[in-house]
Amino acid sequence: MLELAGIIILGILAQWVAWRFKIPAILPLILIGLLVGPIAAEFLSEDGAKWIEPIWNGKKGLFPGDGLYYFVSLAISIILFEGGLTLKRSEIKNVGPVITKLITLGSTITFIAAGVLAHFIFDLSWQVSFLFSALIIVTGPTVITPILRNIPLKKDVSTVLKWEGILIDPIGALVAVLVFEFISVEGDSGFTKTALIEFGKIVLFGTTFGFTFAHALAFAINKKFIPHYLLNVVSLSVVLLVFVESEIMAHESGLLAVVVMGMVLGNGKLENIKELLYFKESLSVLLISILFILLSANINIEDLMLIYTWKTAVLFVLVVFFVRPLAVFLSTSKSNLKFNEKLFISWVGPRGIVAAGIASLFGSKLMKQGVAGAEYITPLVFMIVLGTVLLNATTARLFAKIVGVFLNKSDGILIVGASKISRLLGHYLEKNDRHVVLIDSNPINIKKANEIGLEAFNTNIYSETLSDNIELNDIGYLMALTGNSEINKYAINKFSKEFGENGSFRLVTKAEMLDDKNNPKEGLFSHTDDYNSLYELTVKYPSIHEIKLESRNHYLKLIEITNNEKDIIPLFVKDPDGEIHIISSYNKQIEDIEKGSGLVYLGKPFDLALTQTK
Repeated sequence: MLELAGIIILGILAQWVAWRFKIPAILPLILIGLLVGPIAAEFLSEDGAKWIEPIWNGKKGLFPGDGLYYFVSLAISIILFEGGLTLKRSEIKNVGPVITKLITLGSTITFIAAGVLAHFIFDLSWQVSFLFSALIIVTGPTVITPILRNIPLKKDVSTVLKWEGILIDPIGALVAVLVFEFISVEGDSGFTKTALIEFGKIVLFGTTFGFTFAHALAFAINKKFIPHYLLNVVSLSVVLLVFVESEIMAHESGLLAVVVMGMVLGNGKLENIKELLYFKESLSVLLISILFILLSANINIEDLMLIYTWKTAVLFVLVVFFVRPLAVFLSTSKSNLKFNEKLFISWVGPRGIVAAGIASLFGSKLMKQGVAGAEYITPLVFMIVLGTVLLNATTARLFAKIVGVFLNKSDGILIVGASKISRLLGHYLEKNDRHVVLIDSNPINIKKANEIGLEAFNTNIYSETLSDNIELNDIGYLMALTGNSEINKYAINKFSKEFGENGSFRLVTKAEMLDDKNNPKEGLFSHTDDYNSLYELTVKYPSIHEIKLESRNHYLKLIEITNNEKDIIPLFVKDPDGEIHIISSYNKQIEDIEKGSGLVYLGKPFDLALTQTK
């Protein structure tokens, strides 16, 4: 009882430490696991026992036999399902081919290069060397996501890293299974036949089970066959059912099945998707906390001493500074990514839970079979996991600044509310090369926004999870455009520092409209127009116009006209370089207006005779 409670308490404490110091949680989790496991056994316990013993050894331990690895497998399935839910097809319209190459060509390069290095550096057999390389193919989302959340990057770069981290997990597991089969099956002809059969079964059953059960669950949820209070637990049970049934039909196809299931649900027309995602996210945090402590504690001091040599440092350096860059640059050749973006993607390649979990499973099985060199699998993989996480967590932000991918000025725009007004403005801003994200709690508004190609999320402004969304890491402007003045004020107060560092704006209230002398600095567009004015004008004139400006005096004259004309509302100033500047209700604050700039406005076209400057 004490061990179980201790794992949960220490795990959540590690998660808090990671949040407080903005580092991936895997780092303190692994260190705690090593402390209560091999370090405690060697230096802290009087009887030489671990404080937490994951596997029953006849005297103490949490899991008998292969129980630990069954638990690890089920937990990983839930984590990958949650990751699959977050993958949206709309995110990869610019970088889809890059992601495809990274998880195919990039994986192949990593598999071959790392295997060759392990063979010659540690003098391991080819079979064991390539099992090691298969396990370090993966770059887990559990470690990449916390890094990306704290670094403002171009959306394409963060999207590539996020998708690679989630999609490559089942691929790495698949390759590891094939290599494991090769080691277990005697004779090349036997392996060839077995490998082809296993590969076909994994792909067939993994995709089929994931696709079929995703649609079945979505149908049951949308038709209200599942009561609301059972929604999350039923979904959890279905994920476990899919994983187990797929595993029964084809060993190690379960991971592929749950990722496919998550992707289908995440991109489908599923009600309550956000509620489901929040539950799975909370569960994933708990499971990750437990898993890393258990797996780290399961390592013995003898395993660590095996890799206490200069060879380990050489292998780590070559994997990080040669293999990863080689795989990335070859996979991103002829893409739209710039050299510095490729360099940053090469730098960020931390390994995660799947690598650690499967390494522990396969390493112990091969040791029981008496395979030479199998004792190196688990400690070497953990070395890569811990080393890459430590390296990336401490240097990714600095390296982003050095290579020039760090967005010193975040010019993305977050629009609170996805009504017709927001969709019209968002569409215009997108056409003018601004990254726009809309959020709304109304799924109908989100659906309409997505249908016209806008990036929109169905979320609640009061939700704490908004801050964790890596798609918002380049947001620097906040526009609160809902019809509820209290929500608009709340959005400004809560998120102005995080998402509005370059400007936070909201629509004025009726009370502020009547008080002409009390013009709020965060007021948006006009001091005489609130949500109702904008909505009515959007219905009457659903288009945005531009008019060329000759000077700042010309701009001020046009603003004066809009103050007296109810059917025209100023929105933005567009400079000669195409840069968009948001107009606040204190609309005289824009000082530097060059000839060739434009006033962007909503409503009826200006009477050109009235706009002429003298």
